[in-house]
Amino acid sequence: MNVVKLVIELGVIQLIPYLAFFMDWLNNLLIYDGKFLGVQWHVWKVVGWVGNAIFFSRFFVQWYATEKLKRVVVPAAFWWLSLVGSLLLLSYGLFYNGDSVYILAYAFTWIPYIRNLVIHHRHSAAEVDCPSCRKICPPHSCFCFACGTRIEGLVVEKTTS
Repeated sequence: MNVVKLVIELGVIQLIPYLAFFMDWLNNLLIYDGKFLGVQWHVWKVVGWVGNAIFFSRFFVQWYATEKLKRVVVPAAFWWLSLVGSLLLLSYGLFYNGDSVYILAYAFTWIPYIRNLVIHHRHSAAEVDCPSCRKICPPHSCFCFACGTRIEGLVVEKTTS
């Protein structure tokens, strides 16, 4: 039975108990016993949940980048999300949870994330623009991979001894 027919047959006045029941159910679904979504919220709960959300979002970033280029890639945004998410989760573990398993799980994860960001920065700074087609070529390229133009100034001379 659709809603319009129900309203016409019962009248708006007779629907009030149903609407009150639905609104009460919806209110108890979101806020029950003074807790939003059944969780007692405070600053460190928010830090923990935001850390989880940021850490999880890197999955979508990597998936999107891979689908866009049709090859497996790990963009810099993945490492930034990893770093921020893991630091938030480490903060949550240190200052609120106090669980040694939680703390140890995130105590050293920031090291490879920062290292990968440094490598990414160095690689991006060393990339070369092709003078003909303006495509970005990998560092130390002698020829443009897109158009085949010789890239001047990067040819390494061979020495014979």
